[in-house]
Amino acid sequence: MSVRLDDVDRKILKELQSDAGQSLDEIARKVGSSKTPVWNRIRKLRDAGVIGQQTVLLDAEALGFEACFFVLIRTSEHEAEWQKKFLKALQDRPEVQEAHRLAGDIDYILKVRVANARAYDVFYQALIAEVRIYNVTALLSMEELKSTTMLPI
Repeated sequence: MSVRLDDVDRKILKELQSDAGQSLDEIARKVGSSKTPVWNRIRKLRDAGVIGQQTVLLDAEALGFEACFFVLIRTSEHEAEWQKKFLKALQDRPEVQEAHRLAGDIDYILKVRVANARAYDVFYQALIAEVRIYNVTALLSMEELKSTTMLPI
């Protein structure tokens, strides 16, 4: 579902994506409006589902999570019960930052953040003990070149 946005809405969203910790006064000044209309627009965008959960971004490496693995999963299981069990296993593991079901030869891709290779192996062993998986390929990211949560609005 698409929501109609005007130029002021887009400016507000760009500011919030850039730094959601800004005060309403700062955002209003930057978008050329005043505080109350900006607050009303933010509330409208939140009610429409355009703005979701607000959070902070943490530095994974500074917190000791130095290894990022992209895990490619192929399965021969496609039944609803298996999918439900797999989804629960992913949701129960905080190491999994992202999970996507794919079209093509690979069924799923996970982004897994852990301290090191040994911690990845602990994650992997727990996952395969819980759900049946046909093939797993883990790719270690050597360097993060770009990472953003910002949409090109």
